[in-house]
Amino acid sequence: MLKKENFFLILAFSMAFIVALSNYLVQFPVNYFGLKDFFTYGAFSYPVAFLITDLANRKFGKITARKIVYVGFVFGLILTLCFSTDFSNLISKRIAVGSGVAFLIAQLFDVQIFDKLRKKIWFVAPLVSSLIGSFIDTFLFFSIAFYGTGINWITLSLGDLSVKIFVALVMLIPFKILIYKFKDVSNVKKKVSV
Repeated sequence: MLKKENFFLILAFSMAFIVALSNYLVQFPVNYFGLKDFFTYGAFSYPVAFLITDLANRKFGKITARKIVYVGFVFGLILTLCFSTDFSNLISKRIAVGSGVAFLIAQLFDVQIFDKLRKKIWFVAPLVSSLIGSFIDTFLFFSIAFYGTGINWITLSLGDLSVKIFVALVMLIPFKILIYKFKDVSNVKKKVSV
């Protein structure tokens, strides 16, 4: 059985890895089937960050989930700056800034919304919080990273959002499987107060 501290570190570093990977992959459009104006590869990896946040929220509650977001943000930003940012390229720097701002705001919204909905049917909290977080993240990221650059950021953002919605639905499967392995924080609180 994993200790709380070890599980926290696994989630935090997983978050940082997903953020850095997504920041790298967002620079590459999907060049198949005429989709280069609609999708980047980052759209497929980034929604996993919402799964990580939601698992942390379910396992430890919103305070610890926020800590994972902060740790993931700091390490994700460091990894992005070290491995994914070309400092001679303005768009690359804007991607790093846009990613950081969008990630932090969207993930904190996700944590709060998930916490408010945690007592509903099992899929409501992760689905609604991920969808709202994805919308916020997509708009903030693409407008900061690509507005005024000549890149059709609105089309890219709509394509990106559609992938995030699809992945949010798919992520319900691992979420459902994994929550059975975790005790819900709300159940632990009930037992303590009884």
